[in-house]
Amino acid sequence: MALGLVAGTCAGYLVQAGRAPGALPPLSQPTLAQATGDGPRPLSAAQDHQVQVDGDLRELLLKKPGGTRANPAIESDEGWLDLSAYAETYTKPDGAFSELLGDEFRRAAVTGWIESGNRTVEIRLIQFRQVEEQTAVDRAAGARHWASDDAHTRSWPVPGTGDGEFYVHDRPDSRFGPGYQAEAHAWRGDIAVELWVQDTKPIPPARVRELARAQMERL
Repeated sequence: MALGLVAGTCAGYLVQAGRAPGALPPLSQPTLAQATGDGPRPLSAAQDHQVQVDGDLRELLLKKPGGTRANPAIESDEGWLDLSAYAETYTKPDGAFSELLGDEFRRAAVTGWIESGNRTVEIRLIQFRQVEEQTAVDRAAGARHWASDDAHTRSWPVPGTGDGEFYVHDRPDSRFGPGYQAEAHAWRGDIAVELWVQDTKPIPPARVRELARAQMERL
């Protein structure tokens, strides 16, 4: 009985092998018409955001306004902040250094100046590799959280951003040095933006808004 089954199966395979292959049934998807005309033109360097941010990061910083003076509080190597120098801007540099390493810190650029009276401005662009995570948006969100954690702080959206905000602290705080402070935090792509303004008197929100708007436009 078993031998009969095996023999029948083998005979069936031989018959199938001797036949010409049949056509497969048609696919259910209809045939697509081929597009005509020229394809899209490649983006120019001015239009390609990745080309811009992979160049000299310092070129994306806001230019110093006329009539301003150098800000001696900014310590950098020709506009660059390496990982150690940037970590030193935090209250706990050692912890910040380790965290920035884990966050795939790539590079940072800084500029600043002194304008009318004693008002100082400092702007930093911090770029991340973002191989594992979207770090820039997370860094900006964390900075916004700390900036808003004060009952004497007002906040407004940064124009041209989805969730960027600027903050004016209406009470002097010794943590910021003598006087008042304002700040802005936003991001674009793989770059987190930090803007700091200090003065010995209350800081006009309109000035902070304009600085933040202008910097984001350069990105």
